[in-house]
This record gives sequence, structure tokens and C-alpha cells, in this order.
Amino acid sequence: MDFSLPAISGTPGWQIDERARAAAIAEHDLEALRDDAALSRITDFAAALCGTPIASVSIVEECHQTFLSRTGLDVRDTPREISFCTHAIQGTDIMVVPDATQDPRFADNPLVTGEPGIRFYAGIPLVREDGLPLGSLCVIDTAPRAGLSDLQRQGLRVLAADVMVRLSDRRTAARSRAALERSEERFRTLADTMPQMVWSTRADGFHDYYNARWYEFTGMPAGSTDGEGWNGMFHPDDQDRAWAAWRHSLETGAPYQIEYRLRRADGAYRWTLGRALPIYNDHGAVVRWFGTCTDIHEQKEASEQREIIAHELSHRIKNIFAVISGLIAFSARANPGFAGIASDLRDRVTALGRAHDFVRPHSAQSRPAVSQSSLHGLLRELFLPYQPTTAPRILVGGEDFEIDDRSATPIALLFHELATNAIKYGALAVDGGEIELTTRRDGARVVMLWRERGGPPVTAPAKSGFGSQLIELSAVRQLGGTVTHDWTNDGLTVEIGIPNPALSRA
Repeated sequence: MDFSLPAISGTPGWQIDERARAAAIAEHDLEALRDDAALSRITDFAAALCGTPIASVSIVEECHQTFLSRTGLDVRDTPREISFCTHAIQGTDIMVVPDATQDPRFADNPLVTGEPGIRFYAGIPLVREDGLPLGSLCVIDTAPRAGLSDLQRQGLRVLAADVMVRLSDRRTAARSRAALERSEERFRTLADTMPQMVWSTRADGFHDYYNARWYEFTGMPAGSTDGEGWNGMFHPDDQDRAWAAWRHSLETGAPYQIEYRLRRADGAYRWTLGRALPIYNDHGAVVRWFGTCTDIHEQKEASEQREIIAHELSHRIKNIFAVISGLIAFSARANPGFAGIASDLRDRVTALGRAHDFVRPHSAQSRPAVSQSSLHGLLRELFLPYQPTTAPRILVGGEDFEIDDRSATPIALLFHELATNAIKYGALAVDGGEIELTTRRDGARVVMLWRERGGPPVTAPAKSGFGSQLIELSAVRQLGGTVTHDWTNDGLTVEIGIPNPALSRA
């Protein structure tokens, strides 16, 4: 791949060009242009057009680059030596970097190896009429991309021209106003070519613009949905919810995002994702809202279908636990000598069933009252069969943690064994005995401390039994943790340490 940089035509040398650029930049009041409302609108639209989280208008100065406008970016400037735009202004058209980690110019750049984690970059020089580049209009993504479409390239060129109009000096104000009018027309033309429905409103939320795609989709006459008419296009069950979300955004300035069913021209309702961002003036007041509507009907239906299948599979798995328990009970009746073993095995299967039922996909009716990602919730659910109705004898406290389906099963087996042993030999074998289970974070792991008190004296077993092996299998082999036992006259204490990532993928 050729990473050579084209020279700027018409300049006798880079040093002379740098001095001319410095003089040209000095003609502009950069501080007054920072966060200019029109420039903010341009970067907002550039990000939306190219589908990137970041867009900016930057001026490349002698030692650093200054961001006059930025969307999705917190910093106001960066050192010139790490600036991508320094390279972009050496060309005459859009510079595209598909994957910065694979580009020897940028692979070690702090903006690539650190925040914001630049992968894709596309920047077009901002060039004055006399050929001097001042900076660039760029879009940035944190994931590699193949490049830009022809429409996106055309749009960036149009928007870069709009930026230069905004940066022109006051002596050409009249010409600038005419250029801005042409720019608005170009904006409308560009918006009409987008596959999404595009709209904008005044600061008070009054809808005064929709692109051609909106009228094509809805089949409504031009202007008929201005003002508050848009809400009537939604499914009756979604209208109040959409109004509430829109009012909240207008009152707080928070981004607007909602899924609703939008009526198509043929009368069918289609699931649609609505989004909007506010545009601010120099004083921090909202002057306009810019939004889009995206048809997500197929994705929504596919997601709902996957959820139905997941519920059905999970329900069948739950039934399997019941079938296995029934088979064990049936075998025990046929072989009375194995009744004790069968009872233990059935209890373990029941514990597995409780763990599965806690983390499996649920409907609104079957969902547990406690959060399905809660370690304490799973433990309290698991200990219910061991708790008397008067007062709990197994107390769960300390910091709660998230768990997932991967960790729920070994955790259920581990504490089922400890509770079962406590009933047979430990604190729960006598009246007045109790167990305290506390959980806490210790650096890179979660520590769970099981303390039995008030039971009979206990001693370490002469050899490791099946229950001990099952605890070892659950905590050490499956979760990658550690288990230590302390056998005292006061009761058994077990400390279990589990690495943080083993509890939850999140």
C-alpha cells in the first residue's frame, strides 16, 4: 500500500507555505469561532452522513491543532505532531485511513494506542481561494472501515466548502450570505438523497423540515406533518410514549432516541428508530434539532423471533431437569437400597434447576423479583429450601456482584453442597445454629466467606468425599478460583476466591 503524500500545487516550498498559512490563520479570530453553531451543525451532519461517532473542524497551527467544532469529542486541541489533519492538509482531496493500526504513519500515535482509539479517519483539507490549507474537516471511527461511499465523499466536499464560507472574513459578508443560501440548498439536496428520513425542528420543537424520503415513506402531502402533525403518524399505542420522550428532550437538551411504529403510505405500521440531537449557539442555547428516522422493522421482528426461540429452548431445558428428577425418584423406588444416593442426586439436580431458572430468559410473568444478574439473588433463591419460616438461618450480606449463565451453575452446585453438609453435620444440624455468608471484592477477585456458628464441633474428614470433590470442581476447575477450609470447634469456615471475569462476561 502506498502511503506517500501528494504535494500542494502552486506552493514553492513547505517552509514558505507554513509562513503564508500562519499569516492566513492570523486573519481569523479562532476563539470567536470555537463551537460556532453553524460549524457544529456541519460536524453533526458530517458524523450522521458518514455514520461515525466523531467529526471535527480543525485548524492546524504551528505547534498544535485547534478544534473549532467537534461532535463526539471532548478535547479542544491536540499537539500538532500527533495530528492526523497535519497529513490531510498536504493533499488536495480527501485523505482516507482505513485502519490506523496498519498504517506506519499512525500505528504508534497516542490517539490510536490511547483515547479516543482512532481506527478509521477521513479528512478533507480546508483550502482558501489562494490555495493555502488552513486545516481539515474530518470524520473518525473507533473501528476500521473500508472507506467512504461516493455520496459520503460528495457530502464531505460540500460541507468543507460550507466551512470555508463560514471562515471567510467580514469583507465578503454579502457574498457569504449568498453562498450560505446555496449551501442550504445543497444541504437539502444532499439530505433528499439519503436513504434515511431526515427532519429538523426549531428550538421549541416545531417541525419545519422533512426530506423527500419522509414524504415518500409516509405518503403524506408536503408540509402536512409540520408542527405537531408528526405524532399522528405513529401507532396509537406509541403516541403518548413518543410525546413524553420528545418533551423530555426539549426540556433537558438530552438526545432524543426512541423506537416506535410509523405508518407507511400503504397503511402498514413499521418499527422505526427515531434519533435527534440539539444544535447550540455561541451562548449554549438550543437553536435547532436535527433528527433521523430509520426503518428497523426486519431487525425488530428477527430479534423478537430469536427471543421467542430462546424462551422455548429455555423452557424445554427446565422441563428436562424435572424429567431427570422424576427418573431418579422412579429408579429409587425400584431400588430401595439406593434411596439415599438418589435423594442426594435429586437435590443436586434441583439446585441446577434453580440456577438455570434464575438466569434463563424470562417472560414478564416468569421473571424473578430479584435481578437475574445478582449473585445475592441467586444465593437467596438457592437457600430458600434450607430456611425456616420464622427467621432465616443462612444470612447473606456484603457487596453484591453481577453473574451470568456461565457462572450460575458452578456457584449453585458449590453452595448447595455446603448447605447440605451443614444440615447433615454442621450448624444447621442443631437448633440455634446459623450460617453467615459475606461477599466482598479483593482486587482482581471476589471473596465469598462461609462461616458456620452454633453447631456441633467439627473436624476435617479423613479423606475427600464426593461433595468435597464437587466443590473443588465447581470453584477451582470451572471458575478458576481457590477454596480453603478451616475446621474449628466453633464451626466450619470456608473461603472461596473467584476471579472477577469468571463471574460475568460483562
